[in-house]
Amino acid sequence: MDDFERRLREAALGWLENRRSSGHELLGYDDLAAFTFEGSRVPLMDRQRGIRKPAGLDAALSIRTTYTGPGQTPPYEDVQGPDGLLRYKYRGDDAMHPENVALRNAWKSGLPLIWFVAATPGAYVPVYPIWIVGDEPERLQFVVAFDVAQKLVTVGTESDEAQRRYVETLTRQRLHQPVFRAQVLLAYDQRCAMCRLRHASLLDAAHILPDGHPLGTPVVPNGLSLCKIHHAAFDDDLIGIRPDLVVEVRGDIRSESDGPMLLHGLQEMHGTIIHTPSARQAKPDAMRLEERYDKFRRAS
Repeated sequence: MDDFERRLREAALGWLENRRSSGHELLGYDDLAAFTFEGSRVPLMDRQRGIRKPAGLDAALSIRTTYTGPGQTPPYEDVQGPDGLLRYKYRGDDAMHPENVALRNAWKSGLPLIWFVAATPGAYVPVYPIWIVGDEPERLQFVVAFDVAQKLVTVGTESDEAQRRYVETLTRQRLHQPVFRAQVLLAYDQRCAMCRLRHASLLDAAHILPDGHPLGTPVVPNGLSLCKIHHAAFDDDLIGIRPDLVVEVRGDIRSESDGPMLLHGLQEMHGTIIHTPSARQAKPDAMRLEERYDKFRRAS
């Protein structure tokens, strides 16, 4: 493969990493069109096509998943196979469509790609690097790995339970969690639901019900935007949230004396009402909150 192609990819991944480290977790098309390499503008994502192959390259550089709103059906549904790895659908039903050929070339050359996943209309979370590790033309889809370890999975074979859990965990960490974080922080206007802190680098997307629970899916109604201290306190059942959105601080924590962080960061949260998104479909789910609050009460 041409050295130019590899150098362009390295530059693109570095550019995205610099953007992320400076707080740009969500990018629009205009942002992605601003990337330049060796004096030429090279948009990293195509506005119309799901698979992006810039002129002069043999292999695709990026893939894209459009936004699907609550209750809507996605135009292409990316699913997991028996090996636990995620599938990305072909462009159309022609295996030899130029975009499918470009993605296949990336697989054959072992080149990394970028996956742009829409967190909201027009705003994308870049997930990188990813690799195409298999081609399933009979099902019109490619097999995607999100981690070097996933590249070692034998594609198409049924995984044992331990390996499948491992593969799914990596996919959650690399794909689902960044998108979940972006969607939750957007819904909560980039601030902590408890203390209203607005510094995004200090905010987490906390699950109301955890991964592994039947309702612990990475969707906004199962999320809360919390600063890191309140996220940790919520996970450790030092703080609970009632279904009516009122915060409770565990009794033994309220009776402690330990300094300003305990006083202002935790104890003074008792009895306050959390900030919630304005959009009804983004508000925390009352049933999930009730189940999580029951756990907090048992811990208390």
